[in-house]
Amino acid sequence: MTLSAALDEAAIARIQSRTVRTLAVGQVLGGIAFGATVSLGALLAKDITGQDALSGFATAFVTLGAALAAIPLARLAARRGRRTALTLGNLLALIGIAIVISAAASATFWLFLIGVVLIGTGNAGNLQSRFAATDLATPARRGRELSVVVWATTVGAVAGPLLLGPGEALGRVLGMPVHTGSYLFSLAAQVAAFLLYIVALRPDPLRIAQQRDAAVPAAALGASVDRPRVARYAIFAVAASHTVMASVMAMTPVHLQHMTMGDATVIVGVTIAAHVAGMYGLSPVFGWLSDRFGRVAVIVLGQALLAGALVAAFVGSASHAGVLIALVLLGLGWSAATVAGSTLLTEASSVERRPRRQGLSDSLMSLCAGVGAILAGLVLQAVEYRGLAVVALVLVIAVTVVSPFALRVRDPRA
Repeated sequence: MTLSAALDEAAIARIQSRTVRTLAVGQVLGGIAFGATVSLGALLAKDITGQDALSGFATAFVTLGAALAAIPLARLAARRGRRTALTLGNLLALIGIAIVISAAASATFWLFLIGVVLIGTGNAGNLQSRFAATDLATPARRGRELSVVVWATTVGAVAGPLLLGPGEALGRVLGMPVHTGSYLFSLAAQVAAFLLYIVALRPDPLRIAQQRDAAVPAAALGASVDRPRVARYAIFAVAASHTVMASVMAMTPVHLQHMTMGDATVIVGVTIAAHVAGMYGLSPVFGWLSDRFGRVAVIVLGQALLAGALVAAFVGSASHAGVLIALVLLGLGWSAATVAGSTLLTEASSVERRPRRQGLSDSLMSLCAGVGAILAGLVLQAVEYRGLAVVALVLVIAVTVVSPFALRVRDPRA
């Protein structure tokens, strides 16, 4: 596409519409592919090692892979465009899935961990898809465009676990190792996402945004004026909110099992399903609210919902209903803070600095969540579930207290 065509607003609107649709479908496929790792990784780790204590390494190394890949993929996007970065994430995840299946067949734990780390790189690409939806979005619709891509994750997150049964049946027919059949669906979904981005993510939205930014004076693109202080607040708000969510959510199954004093599979499944619905189901609503009332206002709304979740966890820790309410509110608070915070980070950064900061945000988000989940286990052991809620509240208060500093800028949409 020529530069003149890239700067035609009608053409940009058409490109943006196609980009959001493409990214939404890609998120569905990515969710299906990633769902098998989240659901089966711990079981495979236990099968390979024979030790319960090492089962948590699967989730930890997926998070590590996402954290390590976020910044390199963002830098690649800045140089070569979103399509190149997203497809590279797909390819590395495909290699990771093949390695995991091989590791299960050979019972090689270190090989399994390498495969899981590579799958995490695909998740890093999935996370950056939400930012790709904002590259050409107008300020008035930026939150909604991002939230549509976040919402699409719901479909994959639900479909992925539902394919576990059929995947195992298919795996048995093909003679695959136990708990690896579902990775066949993951392979198919990753291949489909790879082809989708190659074919449909054209022209590349970030390349068009870079061309437009270079051709139009910064004063004429108010949203492209760089505001590093606001960007730092957005990164902090997203990372802190994600840490609160991941820490409490990670310990909820353990707490429910202790409460039930027996098989808590059904209760845990219902609670986590409701939590995931809260995380993604209303993201378009929070996107609209951030466009209508401002990004920081919705970040603070997210902190209020997180605080409500932690209060519910403290007061209702001995009740299944209380924990369920807490997890739903926890998902809603995360959704509000993530949608609004990611949107704020995008428009507080010039096009030149945007990918690098987005990668930093995703890397910190994953690292903080991983560390938070580990520390949450220690806190749970020391002061129980109620104490964990009190400790997590410190981060919520910090994000809320610091928010006025992000409002002291000329742009009223901040």
